[in-house]
Parts: sequence; structure tokens; C-alpha cells
Amino acid sequence: MARHSRIALLIESHRTYERNLLRGIAAYAHVHGPWSFFQQVRAPGNVVLTRLEKWGGDGLIMRCESRKLIQHIQKLNIPTVDLLGWYDLEDIPTLDTDHRAVAHMAADHLIEHGFEQFAYCGFDGLYYSERRREYFTEYLSELGYKVSVFQCPRQSHDRDSSTFEAHGVLDAEALAAWVASLPKPVGLMACNDARGEHVLDACSQCGIVVPDETAVIAVGNDDVVCDLCAPTLSSIEPNTRKMGYEAAALLDRMISGEDLPTVKILVGPLDVITRQSTDVLTSADGDVAAAMHFIREHAAEGVNVEDVLEHVGVSRSTLERRFARFVGRSPKAEIIRAQLHRVKQLLSRTDYPLVKIAQLAGFNHVEYMCNIFKDKTGQTPGQYRKQSQV
Repeated sequence: MARHSRIALLIESHRTYERNLLRGIAAYAHVHGPWSFFQQVRAPGNVVLTRLEKWGGDGLIMRCESRKLIQHIQKLNIPTVDLLGWYDLEDIPTLDTDHRAVAHMAADHLIEHGFEQFAYCGFDGLYYSERRREYFTEYLSELGYKVSVFQCPRQSHDRDSSTFEAHGVLDAEALAAWVASLPKPVGLMACNDARGEHVLDACSQCGIVVPDETAVIAVGNDDVVCDLCAPTLSSIEPNTRKMGYEAAALLDRMISGEDLPTVKILVGPLDVITRQSTDVLTSADGDVAAAMHFIREHAAEGVNVEDVLEHVGVSRSTLERRFARFVGRSPKAEIIRAQLHRVKQLLSRTDYPLVKIAQLAGFNHVEYMCNIFKDKTGQTPGQYRKQSQV
């Protein structure tokens, strides 16, 4: 008979990020369980500890922002996995979103849309916001760009992320003045969806046109928040279901008695979910902008460079010269990049066979798609699908 493990979950569930962590944990438990769960996420810390001490379960998965509470949890001496990553915890393995990969994805998205001026808006003192700011500015600096950074008028290191977000509305006046002062057009990264909503509100207050003057990309892809924004908010989708699944698998090994090293595992994001806030292409060259828009709209239909040339109405040599200057790659390379982007979406979100994926992404031959995918990503389509799906 399968062992019935009793697992405590100290994970909030009011946002899509945390709910997808829980979905990943549940997916593992359904296959490898049975597991029963204990949840006490909104009670005061002393109540949580009292309940845990009396509960006497087998393991714990937490996303806890209180160092004091974590120190008490460590004294319980039960297998524990952390899904926050704010602290270096002895004997507790950690899984966290790869903030460097998130920042690079945001920067690449804005660059691909033609922006050459950039800005970042986050919360000073909030761990993941500061990491994303660091990696965003560092990456763009290496590419020769400067980044304007919003300086919060109030700072604190003692509040949790939900409090930061709630108090973020108090920055409205300073945020509006900062957004208005930015050179236009500008591509702006917000540390999360809540901050992205604050930025869009500031743009509306100042009469700044989004996305033409200021394009905004956030992180989290909370579809309710993003779709309620005006305009709707583009956002990077973290792979939190996979993170929850892998955390559960790691905890199961610890419960089974494996002596695992204390590790920090970083899980890369899935994709940019493009909505109205970045649905624009800014370029100093109108022909390049028209070509890029055509490729974005029709790459998955199997278009080629000749189709692009016919649409734009310039010679191949002229378009390739202008692409090299303004995009940094050839029209053919841009078509392949757009097709592979579609392949990644289909691999991570569907169970379609590779033959169908090739057809839907504009490739005539599945073998060619697989070869070019491996060449450009370093992974086979199957490896990518396994990595991105739970």
C-alpha cells in the first residue's frame, strides 16, 4: 500500500503565481501520493508554529517572508523545501524563479519591438524586484543602453511583498512625475504585475500614450490583473507549476530518507504573454517596422523573405542592410526566430505531436524544424517540452 504522506503548505494563494505553485504540488501528489495537506497561511506566526508543532506531519513546503518564523520552522527538524529564495537557509533546499532569465527576456522583448531607451520600475528593498532591476540594467548596459530607474520615495526592508504592493499606490505622484520625465519612446520593465498596473495608471494620469510613447512589460502574468489594466498589460509568465512540481519531488526524496545537499534551483520563465501595453513596433526605419510587423503576423503561415519583400516593396539588399542596422539580424533569421517562438509556445502549452507543431509554426518539414530548434536552443523539442511542462 502506498505511503500516505502528510504535508504542510505555508504558501499564500491569492495570486496566480502562488496558485500555480500549489497546482504543481498537487500534480505531483496526484501521481506519487497519496498526500494529505495542512494549510495555515493567513494566521499569525505564533499560531502557525503552534499548529505545526501539534500537527506532527512528514514534510513542509513554504514560501515564508519572515526570517523569525523560518528560524522557528528550522527547529521543528522536518524535511522542508523553500519556494521563496530570499534567504540562504541551512539544510533547506530552495527553488526560485530565475530572475536573470526574466530580466533578459523582458529586455529582449523590448529590443525586438524597436526600443532604444529603457526604464525600470520596482520596489526598493524587495528582494526579487532588486534582483530583476540589477539584471535588467546590467544586461542592457552590456548592449550599450542606459536604463532610468524609479527611486521609491519611501523604503522599508521589514514589510512583505503584499504590503509593498498595497503601499505602492502611495507612490502615485512621484511615479507620474518620473514617467513623464522619461525620454520617449521608452520601453519599461515593471518588477511585477502590480507595479505594472501602477505604471499604467501613472501614464494615464499624465496623458502618456501606451504603448507608442511608453511600452510596459511586467512579470507574473496574473491574467486577472493584466486583463483589467487599461491598456491590457504584457507580462512574463514564470514556470511556477514546474517549480511547485519539482519542490514536491524534492521533498518526497527527503521524506524517503535521501541525504540531499542544500541547493538553490532556478527555474526559467516560460514566455512573454504580449498584450496591448507592448503591442507596438518602434523603429527609425519605416520599412523595417513594416517588415517586422508582417513577419510577426505571418511567420507561422510559412512566409519567406520574398513574401516580406513583396509586402514592403524594397530590394533584398536594401532590406537586409537595414535589418542589419536596426535589428541586428537578417530578415530570414527574424522569420526563423518568430517561428521558433511559436514552436516553444506549442511545446509548452499543448500535447500536439511534432508533425502538427511544425505545420502550425510554418515549417514544411518536421525534421528541419527539429534540427533548427536544436541548433538555436541547444535542446531537442522533446527536451524543451519536458522542461517546460509539469
